Amino acid sequence: MVRYAKEHKQVTRQRIIEKAGQRFKQDGIDGSGISTLMSDAGLTNGAFYAHFTSKDDLVAHVVAGELNTQLSQYGTLRPGREGLKDLVREYLSPEHRDNPGTGCPSAALLDEIGRCGDATKEAYTDGARNIIDEIAARLTPEDPQSARGTALGLYTMMVGTLQLSRALSDRKLSDEVLEQGIGNAYAVLG
Repeated sequence: MVRYAKEHKQVTRQRIIEKAGQRFKQDGIDGSGISTLMSDAGLTNGAFYAHFTSKDDLVAHVVAGELNTQLSQYGTLRPGREGLKDLVREYLSPEHRDNPGTGCPSAALLDEIGRCGDATKEAYTDGARNIIDEIAARLTPEDPQSARGTALGLYTMMVGTLQLSRALSDRKLSDEVLEQGIGNAYAVLG
């Protein structure tokens, strides 16, 4: 009985984190109250504190989970620079722009993460560092450290381009921003 309860609690906790990740990316951290988050997970408000000490605690876990999920998806890419080109084209696509709830947590939440507490910033820093390291390793597998600056530039270019494309009301200009971002990223990749 105890084993079931422990496993069930972990599954429930993971469901809350996943649903909160979608909601945060769609409506923002500040725009997502505990009651909405718990409703999304099919639970009552009272169940929240059985899993998290505070909303900040949940946010830190969501940020870590979202970035880990994003990083794990890099494993499905083709090796090396070709895989990075595929990543750029997918990341800077109209589909990704138009569906923030299922996309990159950086492009959707950076402004809010910057105003969060230390635990969330640390979770974000760890996740972003891992993504940058993965990009660097794909750029120069024999010496990833030598490509760290390029990886950092590529990552920031992608995130900033997507954020700008989402902020524009002119669809044609937004598409142009995405296409130019792809061209700029490809130039960085060589």
